[in-house]
Amino acid sequence: MRYVQLRAFHYVAISGGFSRAAEALLLTQPAISDQVRSLETEYDVRLFNREKKQVTLTSSGDKLLEITRRMFEFESQAQELLSQTRAVKSGRLTIVADAAHHVTSILKPFCQKYPGVQVSVSAGNTESVVSNLNSYQADIGILGQWPKSGEYETIKLSSTPIVAFVSTDNLISRKQSIRMEDLAFLPLVMREPGSKTRAKFEQLARQLGIELNIQIEAEGREAVREIVASGDGVGIVSDAEFGSDSRLKKITISDSDLTLDEALICLKERQDSRLIRSFMEVARETINSVSA
Repeated sequence: MRYVQLRAFHYVAISGGFSRAAEALLLTQPAISDQVRSLETEYDVRLFNREKKQVTLTSSGDKLLEITRRMFEFESQAQELLSQTRAVKSGRLTIVADAAHHVTSILKPFCQKYPGVQVSVSAGNTESVVSNLNSYQADIGILGQWPKSGEYETIKLSSTPIVAFVSTDNLISRKQSIRMEDLAFLPLVMREPGSKTRAKFEQLARQLGIELNIQIEAEGREAVREIVASGDGVGIVSDAEFGSDSRLKKITISDSDLTLDEALICLKERQDSRLIRSFMEVARETINSVSA
């Protein structure tokens, strides 16, 4: 087993194809194919399914990718350690957030301080945020409830109440507040089961012995907003995530003290990465300046 073989396997796996891996490594596609094939032959194992020009990982490939992700992450950290006196001038930072607006106040000062760094922000629920962090597909996560294990470095961003909302055309929009037991009789529009807002809301309903009427389940916060705005049902959201929408009316849940915390997290084993460390430092500086 040679380093070049593992590197070829790793880049094919993370880029999803031999051509893209060749482009990333500045090699030819036949060279990449030969290196991967030699690795498979040497250990009599199939790492990729090759069907109709589509490349997917086998179970053995999935397990090997878990190892090579860490292997090349450690290589990157070693390079950073040896060049730690250099400024962060370039690179790509990947952020997965359950609500992007929680990170906007940090993005601006970070991009001003490190203009050469490309930042990618994508959406996900808590489960997908954690999954992306653990698989090294994301560097930073923003989520409503973070794992309590010691694997993560966390920075608390905010704590806000959970509220209901309806279309301004809905008769319920005349109310300023509503009780949990009244919500039981209303058609609810909820996010997918991976949503921590939904999980907290359902947990409180169970504690109160209330059976909820979940009429529509939608993938993602924006889908819920659009469905509710059309006049269908009642949505549940963190107050900080409600935003401003003239089509919608926010209603306080009077007998609930439910709150949703938002935090920025990264894997502790990756916190020494220059990009990740720099982003976390800017986040702390930004939060401290606001609270000062």
